[in-house]
Amino acid sequence: MSKLLTHQLGTYYQSFRTQEFVKDPVVYAIFFFPASSWTWFVTEGQQEAKRFHFSSDTLSAFESEWGYFTLSELEELDIHGLKIERVQDFIPTPISELKKQAAGM
Repeated sequence: MSKLLTHQLGTYYQSFRTQEFVKDPVVYAIFFFPASSWTWFVTEGQQEAKRFHFSSDTLSAFESEWGYFTLSELEELDIHGLKIERVQDFIPTPISELKKQAAGM
């Protein structure tokens, strides 16, 4: 199992589209690149063959953009030896709470 996706974490994810129309979706994991503001707030994930797909919101200070990516895309990113990391002790949290924290409220 990947450092980014542990077995336990893989069991938490909702299937795709289960939170699509939820007003306040739950974020189950946060991935980030340590040398930038790149951050992914993961709300859904689904295994397809050998690929694990995610749905996330970037929730940056400049914009909020929902999108999809694969685990392999994150794992392959390596810039001068720096790789994507996961917030280790993250507790699933509604995205509204994370937005409040990001705004300093």
